[in-house]
Amino acid sequence: MSNLQILINQLGKPYADLEFLLSCFSEVLVENGEAELAEVMPWISSNNARDIENFTHQHFHMFSVCFQLLNLAETNGAVQQRRKTEEGNSLTAINGLWANSLKILKDKEISPDNIIKTFKEISVQPVLTAHPTEAKRPVILKKYRELYLLLVKRENSMYNSYELEENRNEIKRILSTIWHIDEFYVEKPTVETELDNAIHYFVNVFPEVVQLLNRRLAQAWQYSGFDLNKLLNDNNFPQLKFGTWIGGDRDGHPLVTADVTQKALLKLRLNALMVIKNELNRLADDLSFYFDIAELPDPMLQRFKHMVAETGNENKTLISTSKNEAFKMLVLLFVNKLPVNPEHAEMLDLHDKKGTYTCSKQLVEDLELLKESLLQKKYNDLAYQSVNRAIYFVKTFGFHLAELDIRQNSRYYQLALEQLVEKSNPGNTQQPDWDINEKKSFLTKELKSARPFVQDYSTLATESKNTLECFQLLNTHIRNYSHYSIGSLIVSMTKNASDLLTVYILAREAGLTLFNETMIIKLHVVPLFETIQDLIDSPAILEEYFSYPEVQNSLEYQRKEKNLPVKTQEIMIGYSDSNKDGGILASAWFLYKAQKEIAEVGKKFGIHIKFFHGKGGSISRGAGPIHWFLRSLPHGTLSGHFKITEQGESIEKKYANKINAVYNLELMIAGNTLNTLLHKHLPEDIDEISDIMEFMGQESFTIYTGLLNNNHFLNYYQQATPIDIIEESKIGSRPARRTGKRSFADLRAIPWVFSWGQARYHITSWYGVGSTLEKMKNQFPEKYDKLKKLIPRNQFVRYVLTNVDTSLASTDKQIMELYAGLVTTDETRSEILNQLLQEFEKTQNLMNELLGRPINERRKNHYFSTKLRAEALETLHRYQVNYLEKWRSQAFGNENEKQETLNKLLLSVNAIANAMGTTG
Repeated sequence: MSNLQILINQLGKPYADLEFLLSCFSEVLVENGEAELAEVMPWISSNNARDIENFTHQHFHMFSVCFQLLNLAETNGAVQQRRKTEEGNSLTAINGLWANSLKILKDKEISPDNIIKTFKEISVQPVLTAHPTEAKRPVILKKYRELYLLLVKRENSMYNSYELEENRNEIKRILSTIWHIDEFYVEKPTVETELDNAIHYFVNVFPEVVQLLNRRLAQAWQYSGFDLNKLLNDNNFPQLKFGTWIGGDRDGHPLVTADVTQKALLKLRLNALMVIKNELNRLADDLSFYFDIAELPDPMLQRFKHMVAETGNENKTLISTSKNEAFKMLVLLFVNKLPVNPEHAEMLDLHDKKGTYTCSKQLVEDLELLKESLLQKKYNDLAYQSVNRAIYFVKTFGFHLAELDIRQNSRYYQLALEQLVEKSNPGNTQQPDWDINEKKSFLTKELKSARPFVQDYSTLATESKNTLECFQLLNTHIRNYSHYSIGSLIVSMTKNASDLLTVYILAREAGLTLFNETMIIKLHVVPLFETIQDLIDSPAILEEYFSYPEVQNSLEYQRKEKNLPVKTQEIMIGYSDSNKDGGILASAWFLYKAQKEIAEVGKKFGIHIKFFHGKGGSISRGAGPIHWFLRSLPHGTLSGHFKITEQGESIEKKYANKINAVYNLELMIAGNTLNTLLHKHLPEDIDEISDIMEFMGQESFTIYTGLLNNNHFLNYYQQATPIDIIEESKIGSRPARRTGKRSFADLRAIPWVFSWGQARYHITSWYGVGSTLEKMKNQFPEKYDKLKKLIPRNQFVRYVLTNVDTSLASTDKQIMELYAGLVTTDETRSEILNQLLQEFEKTQNLMNELLGRPINERRKNHYFSTKLRAEALETLHRYQVNYLEKWRSQAFGNENEKQETLNKLLLSVNAIANAMGTTG
């Protein structure tokens, strides 16, 4: 019996769906003259692809599509299983969703009033980034989305056999299209292309999802026995907002210029206005009942007259045709006040059109007045449902769709400042050699001054010119529109308070500051702590930073601008680089510890801390089930505001279809609300983990960095993984290295993780764990016994070890050895491979001992899915290794032959990424 048949018997329908999709694809191949390919299709063919003498582009492409079909079948299977579980058990049966979270709060005797009160403090913001971890082109993503919807249609029992046959033909048509489109990028995508892909989600997915999310909460609220009117009448839903880095992330990305940022801001604004316009037109339809203008409540009538006066004769036709439908007419007047040309939707028309809104807050005020008017006239349902929906919609998307964060490296800002100082005082030789104290003294002095360094930017060096052009653009955008469209000024690789204060001085140069007793920066400056040492230093850095009056006054200014109850400081913490720097245990522990200590610093200064979690799509970069991640955060570190990056292929995986998007966002919002309330209303548990996790973090850090510092390690890594192919790939607009240097330090965390995953080592998510556990067991048995007892009851410990367990299941000893064969030096291969294999075996054994049962019993679905993938992956790995060896030997050979080999390797990277379900 084949592995696929075993899965169909064990796990049922998802794998029967896979068999169906594969049979459709097989027919497509035969009909396209590819019968030989169909004969070696994984899982449904008895032939072994390794028997083929020449593994072509088409073979890699065929395997890649097959893996994507497996992903679709499993995704749909998970969605359908959740539906059955809720129907067969109850709404509370799915961990992490609203009904389950409300049940936990009810059991903890936290009242509905306290929950509602906390809803007003909740803000969740997923930030879509364009880090180069999505190997598939947008056109392919679109086709797979269509294919998924066709698969979902087959769940409906209403279709007869003829309709199902037509559905099957449509599936074959889409598969035929996919077959003829190259999946990988021939040229690197532009920033604009990446932004368009993100905008697809903001425009075509999230607007509908937002409303479904609120309906899910209302349903769970009522199911819990709470008063639904308290939730609906005041529109008391937790706030969801969106963000993006695309067009604003300039860290090591020379192509993100001020012009690119400006175009990104305007494109986001234009799409936001079109989305808002569609929502208002829907509201106008809801209010299309006869009602005389003269009967409007006086405040609304006066507002109507004011709007007419603002726009002159422009709305005469609208008023005359809708005069008998007063409420609809009011909404259409709101539509006409949007700062976009209705005849030329692609044109923003803020300055030329009379009486337009300057910001979304004004539209919300008009909608609130409309709601009050409907309530006065007893149209309660329309007020609480239709208008409340529109109000929430506008608060979510604003006139900007998603906040654009601006990120740059601290070293870049340092160079910009040095160049400005040098320009203002030619011949000054002191500043390039500033030590930390000299720089601090200089910055403290400059914070008191309003004068700029230079007047003419045209002759400035690259870093200072680019920085000031960017900051000037942001200042102009705020002046013309509002501050709502721009998120934070994120300073990556923040190593001291001076790195943050440098941004104040650069902002002053571009007019992005005010003076009111002290300097005030208009935009929020956010540190990004990434390395292990920076995480350790972060509390002291913030203690110093908060001590500056300029910082306190800036936070107060930003509080008023954003209408926040208290001063709030966003802190970004990096999961990717901390893992690359110290391994998974050190990264997990020092991130946890830093959050706890930073929250204490915030309390000391009366500042709410909003953590921005910079997570990626793989376990090595912080991925894991979001609801369990939120449960694992240290007590007292959730203030209600939660922000998180959504990167690369994880965007497609979570949000490509709307039902899955609702599920993943519900986990995020419900989880943030639940744990914010638990942190607020329940006492902190006795700290049981500090001594154990400090030991594990420090010990694993020593073991992990010992491997990295081995003289043979870098050579092994460069030869035993396809890192050189990944650096040649076209999967993102941003370079794989920050400055182009070929060094470990300069390599980004994403290709680092990606390359180890492609070769099935996954060392970034388990190396150092086994030796740490072994030392604890042998030398500190009381700690080891305590760890065993903590696993079932401590959320953080269980979350970290479960992620290690997941990664171990995806690691393959035989494939590791296969790639090790690419290492040309026996000594290098033997020394590093032996270390890796010994640590892998040690980690496997001790994890099984700690967790009690083998993974096939603990996590049946994951085990069988991994096993099925491994069957087909082995073929891909063998051919990737063959072509890697060939490509590297062609270094000085025929360019055409080398390019042909490279193209096959790029396809192999794509196929293996599809199989693993992750890249970086």
